[in-house]
Amino acid sequence: MLVAAAFLPHPPVLVPEVAAGAAPELAGVREACALALQRVLAAEPDLVIVVGDDSKRSTYRAGARGSFAGFGVPVATALPGSASDGVGDGAERAGTRLPLSLAVGAWLMQRGGPWPTVRGEGVPATMGSSDAASLGKQWAASSERVALIVMGDGAATLTVKAPGYLVEGAEQWQKQVTQALADADLSALRAITPADTSTVGAAGRVAWQVAAGAADGAAEQGDRWVGELLADDAPYGVAYVVALWQRAPA
Repeated sequence: MLVAAAFLPHPPVLVPEVAAGAAPELAGVREACALALQRVLAAEPDLVIVVGDDSKRSTYRAGARGSFAGFGVPVATALPGSASDGVGDGAERAGTRLPLSLAVGAWLMQRGGPWPTVRGEGVPATMGSSDAASLGKQWAASSERVALIVMGDGAATLTVKAPGYLVEGAEQWQKQVTQALADADLSALRAITPADTSTVGAAGRVAWQVAAGAADGAAEQGDRWVGELLADDAPYGVAYVVALWQRAPA
């Protein structure tokens, strides 16, 4: 059963060494990420699943390592916690390097803890919404108290200096997605299309839709989702949203 979900961005510049300094413009986002992770731990999950974009469907056990050497800094990280006995339906890749989304997630998690059983799940950006939702439902049912750490950046086309330059309509699209994350609006998240995210340069659709699938069914059990927006910033023309969903009695 899913008990909590934290939604975090994954720009490598969250790591100060990659940013060649503290990057004060990201201080609020870092603090919000730390708070979201503390709240996840406070929900007392027995299994934490970190999900983010990957080149293919892959599962990573605790201890799987990531590196930011590709950004010119000798900084390594690893998924914390203990290894899960149950792996997902992707090929297990404990000995391979974490993708960027999960490496940033692992780096953020290492600033808190201690963590219970942890595993990483990589999902390809090409996965359809129904398959993503099915994965989420499967993972939510895999343990008594499951928490998700959902890695994903929003639109990367919000200004002329953004990585994807400025795209008309990107700001309105991002406002709708941010509101959906803040309100735990499962239907709105399921409605995001691959074409939407390709147009605005967002990297989070599949992971968000996994979370929507995992969160589905709470009402049938007499519960509801309480969403909270902890950060909403775009210092480089890329939307970095931090949100939290917590399960509560209806």
